Amino acid sequence: MTQVEINKQAHLSEHFTLGEATKSRHAEIYNIPSHVAIENLKRVCVWLEELRTRYNQQYVFSRNEEGGRRNENTSEAPIIITSGYRSPQLNRKVGGSPTSNHLTGCAVDIRVAGIEQAMRYAVILMDYADETKQDYDEILIEKNRYGAIWVHFAVRPKDNRRKTMMLQV
Repeated sequence: MTQVEINKQAHLSEHFTLGEATKSRHAEIYNIPSHVAIENLKRVCVWLEELRTRYNQQYVFSRNEEGGRRNENTSEAPIIITSGYRSPQLNRKVGGSPTSNHLTGCAVDIRVAGIEQAMRYAVILMDYADETKQDYDEILIEKNRYGAIWVHFAVRPKDNRRKTMMLQV
């Protein structure tokens, strides 16, 4: 049986790769997106690029300038995807919803350092939606029983609901 692989280095946008958007700790599970799912991931990454730029401008660089620590070596804070596209098998394994936007490549979960950063990310994404007159499907600040917090962000090709919530999962 031939194993199908993806080009994990393929860029979805300037700072995000297909490998980041499809990685899983369950490497044994088939997790290769369709061409449609890859296009959906690219759409999400447009928003993530904007989030990265604005977060760095508003919080990382301004904080460095105020503290007098900004220099040529100041690096931008990355946006880290902890979950992106999920095949049906992977989605079942991780306990995802059967209607999850992850199944179509329309959603990512983003690592945050705490509730304050999660809220800042949500505000940036909502502001971008308002300014560009675009809609997102979901911005969810999620927290699990162990205290881990992340931002779930989804944007669909159409029929976005602009659902914004904080959830205990």
